[in-house]
Amino acid sequence: MPHRDEGKQPAPLVDRFEWTQYPGHGPGVELLGRPDRALDLGPAEGKEAVFLARQGAEVTGVDLSPVQVARAHAWWRDEPRLRFVQADVCDYLAEDTEPLDAIYSVWGAVWFTDPEQLFPLIAKRLARGGTFAFSQAEPAPGAYGPQPMRGKWLEGRERELTVLRWQYTPDAWADLLKRHGFNEVDATVLAAPEPGKLGTLIVRAGTA
Repeated sequence: MPHRDEGKQPAPLVDRFEWTQYPGHGPGVELLGRPDRALDLGPAEGKEAVFLARQGAEVTGVDLSPVQVARAHAWWRDEPRLRFVQADVCDYLAEDTEPLDAIYSVWGAVWFTDPEQLFPLIAKRLARGGTFAFSQAEPAPGAYGPQPMRGKWLEGRERELTVLRWQYTPDAWADLLKRHGFNEVDATVLAAPEPGKLGTLIVRAGTA
């Protein structure tokens, strides 16, 4: 039975691994293959981490928000292959040395982290033949590189702050990944299921 967060918010339904903001649209967990060990960068509610853990993987979710980590702990504490850690993703990647079969981010920390800092750390942590995949909103035409955005980005914050979100074309993402040692890169924008809606950038890469 799903837990309730201190009697307030019910745990979300976990019935599919979603890369887009449109349920049932686009690819699913098959983008990650069948990893034994996986790392979710910025899991928020933790739904994708839960889905993957229920497929048999050992999954760690690392999120900067203590509110989201505490809620994920409350919701999914009975999942034996799953844990959540409150940390900066770059710090966690640099400090923990366990090799991983898959590292992924669904509209998560990859969007908010300098790829020049993040990608080398991911490349070092992935086991040979591992997979790195991420998704985020398709970039606005001409709005490339780090884009300042203002809002209450971490749940539980009372004040707004300005953060950077990294946006590039699919070709630019592919070039960045190849430069940092990734291969078999596939970067594309998946159109929304309805005309006029925001599409989703989906990127997948491997390690030799």
